[in-house]
Amino acid sequence: MTQPVPTLPTLSLQPIGVIRTKMRTKFDSPHQPKNSEEERNIIQLYPGHGFHVALRNLAEFDRIWLVWWFHRNSTWRPLVLPPRGEATKRGVFATRSPHRPNPIGITSVPLLGIERLNLIVGNTDLVDGTPILDIKPYIATVDAFPEASLGWLAKVEEQLLQPPKYSISYSPLASTQLEWLINSCGVDFIEKAAEVLQRDPSIHRTRRIRRWSEELLQMGCGPWRIIFSVKELEVVVIFISPGYPDHLLLAGPNTEINDQDAQIAFKAIWPD
Repeated sequence: MTQPVPTLPTLSLQPIGVIRTKMRTKFDSPHQPKNSEEERNIIQLYPGHGFHVALRNLAEFDRIWLVWWFHRNSTWRPLVLPPRGEATKRGVFATRSPHRPNPIGITSVPLLGIERLNLIVGNTDLVDGTPILDIKPYIATVDAFPEASLGWLAKVEEQLLQPPKYSISYSPLASTQLEWLINSCGVDFIEKAAEVLQRDPSIHRTRRIRRWSEELLQMGCGPWRIIFSVKELEVVVIFISPGYPDHLLLAGPNTEINDQDAQIAFKAIWPD
């Protein structure tokens, strides 16, 4: 006899603030915070709720836990394809995928200082505007288990310790386009893209790598696209392309389109 599916209770949550970072898109965000780099990000708590009192004694801790909302996701999947490692689907509870039944994330960050309702924190993996649900102190004696098994990620971490398998080069056109984006628009995504492509440039949905033509592949880098070829163990970046079509770019200012002005200017120089 089939058992009835239970009705799950609902829970109402309200953010206590948002975090402000330089990362505008998911592509900008690392899979995990890079402790080797120094950052300064700000958590802005909302006024009028007594949060200034709730922060008492928090400055005594070096690190804190952030509990936050994957606010850009509206669906979940029981099986997900992690961006790192081989193209194998994993149970979502065995990953840190944003596609969760309740899209809640946790991140440990260095606490650099507190200025009224602003918390200055270090390296993080949160995109700008992520809602913060809660803050807890990181307690090394109970929160750290360095000998714990990494599960399927152990193989991935071992592979990351090895030198990149592929070399990468750029056509004259791609070099000119990338230089223009950096110098004229302050847009620079190639370093992170190169890290991915040098490890594994094969077709992969989560890494946003797909076939562009019979001989070329395309990688999505936030609002931009990299078109490249793979010959033996060399990745050759052929050219760069905006990710949005003209009818969206030219329809007027749209806060949902990152780098809109830069893409319009780019297309004026390098039309499709």
